[in-house]
Amino acid sequence: MRIAIVGCGFVADLYMGTLRLHPELELVGVADCDAERAAHFSSHHSVPAYGSLAELLADRTVEAVLNLTNPRSHYDVSKACLEAGKHVYSEKPVAMDFDLARELVEMAGARGLVLSGAPGNLLGETAQTIWKALREQVVGKVRVVYAELDDGMLHRMPYRKWASESGIPWPSKDEFEVGCTLEHAGYYLTWLAAFFGPAESVTAFSSCQIPDKLTDVPLDVQAPDFSVACIRFQSGVVARLTCGIIAPHDHSLRIVGDEGVLSTDDCWYFTSPVHIRRRMTIRRRSFMTPWRRKYPLVKAPQRVSRRRGAAQMDFCRGVVEMATAVAEKRQPRLSAEFCLHVNEVVLAIQHAGHAGGSYRVQSTFEPIAPMPWAM
Repeated sequence: MRIAIVGCGFVADLYMGTLRLHPELELVGVADCDAERAAHFSSHHSVPAYGSLAELLADRTVEAVLNLTNPRSHYDVSKACLEAGKHVYSEKPVAMDFDLARELVEMAGARGLVLSGAPGNLLGETAQTIWKALREQVVGKVRVVYAELDDGMLHRMPYRKWASESGIPWPSKDEFEVGCTLEHAGYYLTWLAAFFGPAESVTAFSSCQIPDKLTDVPLDVQAPDFSVACIRFQSGVVARLTCGIIAPHDHSLRIVGDEGVLSTDDCWYFTSPVHIRRRMTIRRRSFMTPWRRKYPLVKAPQRVSRRRGAAQMDFCRGVVEMATAVAEKRQPRLSAEFCLHVNEVVLAIQHAGHAGGSYRVQSTFEPIAPMPWAM
């Protein structure tokens, strides 16, 4: 598939870091609203730069666009791409408003185009391994899930020194204004929705505990820096998801079943080991074994980067799945309906506020198939 990138900021370098692993993707060119940034990105990665989004969309050789712009621009850019007849792969969220996200899904469907989006870590080895273990019922019937996405006190870290491969600074103001829930909740929500089916209700609370994260520039939006949600899925499974940039780093997942606990330490690592702890009974006592054993990964690990954190993820895997789906004339696993559903749940958590409350989820999606190599 011939693709183009819109948005040459920090995250674009992360996609470029693993693009070389996927020869089925051909990068035609890039564009950015900041001409200087586009030129810098173009020069660093030796790829052509378009003079504008309109010029990119006028290029008939471009089949799909990767929308890597600021979240506030996702809707406008994706809409323009769909109107131009391009397939779209969007960074999360699809849109900052549920009705606008739904409009994009309907537009793509009406035009026979594919709309897909991040995060793509559901397509990684760890997620697919956990899914296989669940299908095999290695911990029995699942009752409850605990998912953590805490990143420590981000505003106290040396984030002003953080830069992408091409030298683009980490967009601290945008990150804090969008908030950790919109930025990160999808990393586990995509897993849970794929494993346990559509969510039917969300009971959530969100809060901005540290309003003055930036000392030099005031924030225009006080987005939540802590949120917690209890989600009930149509399958009956209940999950508690926590997102924050205050508590110490913890990206762990624990899936509790009648016969034990299935867990992994970090959803950001595509090959994070998967562990099982069994429930056992001795005489009149029932308890979890103090040791845990590894459940073998379904695919040999593939090193994608030596960098730490999110840079180790294969960001292009979701794009490849979309390209494969287009070639096979099917919907991608990260379909428009699936992305809309996750988007809706994330927004419900984001906007829960101090009063909290319950939300009945409107959207749904068809069951997703595991990757062929994970069956």
